[in-house]
Amino acid sequence: MRIAVAGAGIVSAIGIGVGQTLDSIRALRSGIGEVSLFPTVHRVPVGEVRMPNEALASLSGVTGGKPRSRTALLGMLAAREALRDAGVDPSGSLRVGLVSATSVGGMDLTEEFYREFMADDRKGRLRQVVSHDCADSTLKIAEYCGIGGFTTTLSTACSSAANAIMLGARLIRGGMLDCVVAGGTDALCRFTLNGFRSLMILDSQPCRPFDRSRAGLNLGEGAGYVVLMKEECCSRKPYGYLSGYANANDAFHQTASSADGEGAWLAMRGALNVAGLEPDSIGYVNVHGTGTPNNDASEARALSRLFGKRIPPFSSTKPFTGHTLAAAGGIEAVLSVIALQRGILYPNLRFAEPMDEGMIPCTEYREGVGLRHVMSNSFGFGGNCTTLIFSEG
Repeated sequence: MRIAVAGAGIVSAIGIGVGQTLDSIRALRSGIGEVSLFPTVHRVPVGEVRMPNEALASLSGVTGGKPRSRTALLGMLAAREALRDAGVDPSGSLRVGLVSATSVGGMDLTEEFYREFMADDRKGRLRQVVSHDCADSTLKIAEYCGIGGFTTTLSTACSSAANAIMLGARLIRGGMLDCVVAGGTDALCRFTLNGFRSLMILDSQPCRPFDRSRAGLNLGEGAGYVVLMKEECCSRKPYGYLSGYANANDAFHQTASSADGEGAWLAMRGALNVAGLEPDSIGYVNVHGTGTPNNDASEARALSRLFGKRIPPFSSTKPFTGHTLAAAGGIEAVLSVIALQRGILYPNLRFAEPMDEGMIPCTEYREGVGLRHVMSNSFGFGGNCTTLIFSEG
């Protein structure tokens, strides 16, 4: 059974929707800038979707009623685009499910409750805490999109959305569903910014993945979803097919990757095995590429181990969007299937000098390149590493 990628939806700091996103990338327009969503003492650049919650709610067509977290609103917009792109009506005859990933959940609303409560324990609106749980955003997205079938939430740090896509494919292969909306959504909040700052892995400048001068990551927010379907259920030509996927764990450290990239290598090798491909079949790799000294060195060694001296064109798109945490695998899966469909090599912004591993990413935007297989890497805290492979028909 082949799993078709029938639709795609994306929201990030460089645009709402596939069209705006590609326009920004073609123009080499990054979404990295100053924090404006909330007051903070940290002067670090981030990738914000520069619209307040009220504007996001208006754009989605929902106003008033129950509170909706920023995470839910971002996910609603991306999932709606993906379903419309695929031409799928969840109320139709297909068994449609939703597998959504997040790490932040509704924390942006919870923070507003505690801001008032800590000042006066007689104040604070408890309804803001209702959306805190990670599953709340998934249920809000399912309700908004009219998805009444199987629904579940994954939270495996920065590999979450990639794991959601992998699970979606397995649900279809197992005969449980005909169609799955799979991906992830995460919003910026104070807790995340403070947490990553305490780990000392935020760059005070726009990030520079795979560059010798790299000094850390830039946090971002957004959502990305793909619509996976049985090939025979597609009503239009798909972007391509999810041919390979694998998850592995190097069990090395709570927040760091192993020096030799064991988990990354196992995930990439496993995805190739599932797809029945050899390394030289891959035409482009959308790397995890956070810009931290540890991640990029580890991933580079894993790539060298897998591909040898014939490393395919690769780049990180995080200098455009920031690192969107649980949403990263969904956003980058969308970018990967678009790359496959249109033959795109994305530029790795701000690259100037190779690091010790000597690897040079793509630095120019190219379109019309013949691509048959595209790999997307998403590696999370705790060593949770996931690789997806998308292939042409």
